[in-house]
Amino acid sequence: MPILEALNEFKKMRVVPFDVPGHKRGKGNKELTDFLGERCMSVDVNSMKPLDNLCHPISVIKEAEELAADAFGARYAFFMVNGTTSAVQSMVLAACKEGDKIILPRNVHRSVINALILCGAIPVYVNPEINHQLGISLGMTLSGVAQAIRSNPDAKAVLINNPTYYGICSNIKAITELAHQHGMLVLADEAHGTHLYFGEDLPLSGMAAGVNMASVSMHKSGGSLTQSSFLLVGEGVNPGHVRQIINLTQTTSGSYLLLSSLDISRKNLAVNGKAIFTKVNQMAQYARDEINQIGDYYAYSRELINGDTIYDFDVTKLSVNTLDLGLAGIEVYNILRDEYDIQVEFGDIGNILAYISVGDCQRNLERLVSALAEIRRRYKKQDKSGMLQFEYINPEVVVAPREAFYADKEALELKRATGRICSEFVMCYPPGIPILAPGERITEEILESIAYVKEKGCSVTGPEDMDIEYLNVLKGV
Repeated sequence: MPILEALNEFKKMRVVPFDVPGHKRGKGNKELTDFLGERCMSVDVNSMKPLDNLCHPISVIKEAEELAADAFGARYAFFMVNGTTSAVQSMVLAACKEGDKIILPRNVHRSVINALILCGAIPVYVNPEINHQLGISLGMTLSGVAQAIRSNPDAKAVLINNPTYYGICSNIKAITELAHQHGMLVLADEAHGTHLYFGEDLPLSGMAAGVNMASVSMHKSGGSLTQSSFLLVGEGVNPGHVRQIINLTQTTSGSYLLLSSLDISRKNLAVNGKAIFTKVNQMAQYARDEINQIGDYYAYSRELINGDTIYDFDVTKLSVNTLDLGLAGIEVYNILRDEYDIQVEFGDIGNILAYISVGDCQRNLERLVSALAEIRRRYKKQDKSGMLQFEYINPEVVVAPREAFYADKEALELKRATGRICSEFVMCYPPGIPILAPGERITEEILESIAYVKEKGCSVTGPEDMDIEYLNVLKGV
């Protein structure tokens, strides 16, 4: 753990700090030091010779990157401290420039579309199919990607979610091989796939499938601190160019708390990952079995696999459908949090997701199962009329995201916005998949969906109007 070891050596040196940060190892901010602890504050330091420099690593960070690349089976690994959002954006910006086309599913995280706004690339969407029972979008089909490639042979890259928030996986190996045959790069958003690199009996990881770049949220299932991630680089990409792209947006003051957490967590997974994720799989399966015995809930898993839209399923994901209960997923989410002090990852129109990883235990899962059983007894509705079924609506893209985002715009009340072209995002967060993105036409169906998720208590984000009463639309269009 080169970064951790360098920090421990640095602490022994008793260096007098006439540099930043200004709290001077915690001495200048007692309340913060009391809250975080002296050990934490003493290593919240700036780049210096013995600690290397994240923007241009030549010693301990370089060594840590090499160890991470080896652990993940990549050629190169970059430490990311601006979150996986920054890793995704760097990946897209390294592959595409203004006017380039990129093939991707529409159910991507907003960070992907943000990257298109930054670089001016043009999205070619492969609209995912819908599972009508669960109300969720699925993976990209190989035939859908093939059709997009035939129609857009000049596209520069294909982006794949591996897996989706719900655990759905596309046929990443076949899609990668197809894209490479046509000279296109393949980018994997693996924000929810760290464990695929270390566990057994799990879907194929991006690097194992041969993708060119993958963004991995180490903090989600790998145990590092929030906001810390890796950008992995495989064959066919110039790593020097990738680092230059990263340095366009990533801070020049990389947090050594985040860097060391990546270093420590990488070592833990490299040594213990197989055992850790075997246990995670067992806990998730236990919870699924117990929840499915309650009735009216459906904790789904590999039985959904069809070899196409659901090529594989990530069994660590405890995704639970709530529609048969007569409750939206967000309603169950809110009841769990407000009445049972249980915080699950998210609730949407028809599902909740309980994120199970390295830090979970059997006792807490039993508490979740018990709470869900009680919620069914107390809140089940016989009348299920008026419930929306789907969390994804196929968009009509009229204008490129960058053009729409920077265009002249006006604010309209939601009810008056039908037929206009949106110039901003509307999404529930989490998961951060846009209901509307810049450049897409606003329809009655979309407005009904926005009204529904607001009524049910989803955290709706994106618009300039924080109350989500108005939407910015393109002027005169």
